[in-house]
Amino acid sequence: MTARPPHPALRPFVRVIWASSATAPPAGATRERMLPTGTVHVVFRGDGAPLRLFDGLGDPVGYTVGHAMVGGPRAGYYVRDISDPADSVGAVLEPGVAPLLFGVSAEALADRHVALEALWGADADRARTQILSARSPEARLIALEQILRARLPMVRGVHPAIAAGLGQLRAGAAVAEAALASGYSHRRFIALFREAIGLTPKTYARVQRFGRVLGRLAADPRTPWLDLALDAGYSDQPHFVHEFRAFTGVTPNAYRALPIRDAHHVPILEPAPEPVSASAAPRSRPPRG
Repeated sequence: MTARPPHPALRPFVRVIWASSATAPPAGATRERMLPTGTVHVVFRGDGAPLRLFDGLGDPVGYTVGHAMVGGPRAGYYVRDISDPADSVGAVLEPGVAPLLFGVSAEALADRHVALEALWGADADRARTQILSARSPEARLIALEQILRARLPMVRGVHPAIAAGLGQLRAGAAVAEAALASGYSHRRFIALFREAIGLTPKTYARVQRFGRVLGRLAADPRTPWLDLALDAGYSDQPHFVHEFRAFTGVTPNAYRALPIRDAHHVPILEPAPEPVSASAAPRSRPPRG
């Protein structure tokens, strides 16, 4: 995978842009859990199968999203098909940017994927064509930057109260403290936060704390779980294990035993459920209103 910071003009809005080549999945895995990051991302897939997701581990058929999509902020993992990998190009957005780029609140995108066509119309297919016409990963990143810059020519910034609240929550402040500092009522602060970020302040803080654990674990896989838990601010090891399972669907030790190639990509090695019938085909899920 190629990943880098975006063009300076995009840095208030985009955290990172990336391009990846189709890679065979780990042996015995046709699906994987994708762990939450609390962010919104936009992705363009190359030739091959469209993105296919499942309604949990028990769903044998799944549903298709498309070749260009927006992944909303999530508070838990989702399951996706990795049996037919494709080249992809994407961007991870900074918190609060989704309403500016897509014209809908981040809350409307939360816990789901949306076909980009539902938000950009025919421009989504034109953007994908422009990106895929570039021949190298770096050229595709440049094409993506051009598209994002064209759609963010004159935008307002993230709400100052939300920008300040994000910094406080990342530093470990309580939600009540961030709300008080915002100058808004507790209820109004939460409403503004959900509209901009897509998650409640409490859930966002939980996801960020979990992300710090994964980041440190990736840097030093031998770090004891108890050290990771306490350093991240969990009250005790049972609290940490409960949160870990909620976000990943597996225990910490089971996670460590898996062939993890990216901290947020967890291969599912158990046999996938058999299709309902030999003629069953993946279904498409209509956009949620």
